[in-house]
Amino acid sequence: QVRLVESGGGLVQAGESLRLSCEASGLTFSNYAMGWFRQAPGKEREFVARISWSGSNTYYADFVEGRFTISRDNAKNTVYLQMSSLKPEDTAVYYCAADNTHYLRVRRWEYDYWGQGTQVTVSS
Repeated sequence: QVRLVESGGGLVQAGESLRLSCEASGLTFSNYAMGWFRQAPGKEREFVARISWSGSNTYYADFVEGRFTISRDNAKNTVYLQMSSLKPEDTAVYYCAADNTHYLRVRRWEYDYWGQGTQVTVSS
């Protein structure tokens, strides 16, 4: 059974930082590209960042503007999202997802497995 478990969310003030983690089990983690998505209340789930299976390639949504960094540790079956200079509009539930392809994918239905999400709230 595949499980993706996110952690690291919380309440921070604008300008502060958070690091999200997502630990995977039940799959060969190094065979999967990993993505982070987010969903704010009343909005569609949107792509945030993606990292290739090896970690050598990363891709970000335009709104990230250099503030977030995705990384992974295949020895720990974990993907991270380091977020800095957080803004109130970054408030959302953040989800990690796994994709068993080597193509660049940014649509949520293209991912095979999902975590339950972790809440990030940024106050002004």
